[in-house]
Amino acid sequence: PMGFFSKLVRSKSVAQLQAEAGASRDFRRTMGVWQLTAIGVGAIVGVGVFVLAPNEAALNAGPAIILSFLVAGIGSACAALSYAEFAGMIPVTGSAYTYGYAVLGELPAWIIGWDLLVEYALIVGVVAAGTSNYLQSLIAQITGLHLPVFLQAAYDPAHPDSGRGINLIAMLVALGVAALQVARTEVGARFNTVVVTLKVLGVIVVVVVGAFYVNTANWTPFIPPLVHDAAATGGTRYGVGGMLAAASIVFFAVFGYDTLTTAAEESKNPQRDLPLAVIASLGVAMAMYLAISLVLTGMVPYNGCVDPSQVPGQCSEMILASSAPVSAVFAARDLHWISGIINIAAVCGIASVVFAFMLGAARIWFALSRDGLLPAWFAKSHPKYGTPHRPTLMLGVFTALAAGLLPIRELAELVNIGTLSAFIVICASVLILRIRQPELERRFRTPALWLLAPLGIVFSLFLIIGWPWVTDGRFHLIGGLDVLTMWRFVIWMAIGLAIYFFYGMRHSKLATGKA
Repeated sequence: PMGFFSKLVRSKSVAQLQAEAGASRDFRRTMGVWQLTAIGVGAIVGVGVFVLAPNEAALNAGPAIILSFLVAGIGSACAALSYAEFAGMIPVTGSAYTYGYAVLGELPAWIIGWDLLVEYALIVGVVAAGTSNYLQSLIAQITGLHLPVFLQAAYDPAHPDSGRGINLIAMLVALGVAALQVARTEVGARFNTVVVTLKVLGVIVVVVVGAFYVNTANWTPFIPPLVHDAAATGGTRYGVGGMLAAASIVFFAVFGYDTLTTAAEESKNPQRDLPLAVIASLGVAMAMYLAISLVLTGMVPYNGCVDPSQVPGQCSEMILASSAPVSAVFAARDLHWISGIINIAAVCGIASVVFAFMLGAARIWFALSRDGLLPAWFAKSHPKYGTPHRPTLMLGVFTALAAGLLPIRELAELVNIGTLSAFIVICASVLILRIRQPELERRFRTPALWLLAPLGIVFSLFLIIGWPWVTDGRFHLIGGLDVLTMWRFVIWMAIGLAIYFFYGMRHSKLATGKA
């Protein structure tokens, strides 16, 4: 009988996974490189460009938010190239989970799969909440109607007297996207491509129009001096530390290309198209982020106030820190006519992120169930539509509750630590597989892998724990995610381990001999 440790690291061979992908009839192959790239761009560009980037410019980085994106983007790009190599070699539904199963074994694969499943579901909740602010603004602009305050946003302990309780629009967005994804994959993919196109056009309009109203004086100082008086500035930090702290948050905005790799079995030519789509989607998204960050921080001072009579940096509300900051920036420059375009682009942009991550979560859930690590009941595709309808509907309900009831920033931090952990594993796995099986056919080979994969690991680790720094002769860590986020991640993973040892370990297809 197999020993305990051997059970934990039993794995599927790459050849076995490739054979399963070729023989699979669970999904219909309908997506080409453009639909896959649209899923990637749709996943990456959304709440980051319309909410997180301007918010972090106001609260932490100032104009140096561009450097924050570059720091986060370097780590993300290293992981993206590793994903591209795996996607061309193992074109199977499940993304990083499946890659881990081939290289590291069953328990590490389960940890990655559980991590990504819960992380993607939380992202849907976060992003649906971000969609709500712009959609409410658009509805008010068109009809003049406003939801009751209780239904406008989730209760936030930081603002207990706001009167808010449930984010109704966010719940409806999550449920609506789930319903769309139960229909044929190509219907949802075409809808997503249209929505992503509208989003990209909207961002282009914002950048082009906004460029005419940029005041370069607003970029000075580019890295604002560190401020210690938290009471006077609403908790802003600035300095290099603020820029790096912002990088740990805006990292939320520079991943998402991994979602398109979960659709490997729905791709017409996955070994060619998946690597192309991964690289193209990150490249397009980074260009959009850098352009819009330059424009927004050039149009208004990074610490400028919504109320112009207040002293910058001592505001009751900062323009870039508002709930719909892009609209607020243009309103501050009396460009009210463009706010409708901004709101439409924001709604399209953020809704497409909901689409991409719900698609990814449902397919990871399906892959875990197909391998026996979760109940097989979930690994049944719809007999008519060929979609993983059971996981999708369950996710629709779960994410609607998360979006409707939970505040946004803490969820974003929890998502980031989960994704960064997965990136560390992916960068390490592609190195391990190069050593163990150098002879495998790789349609895409990560260039300078021995430099880029370790760099991706180091950057991801620093984005979690903070960056080593010396100030006044003292060594310390700046930036990183807070301790409470790390403890929540530990609890989240402990629940996953309990599920594996009490269920998955015994029901795995590798354990029952059905693989």
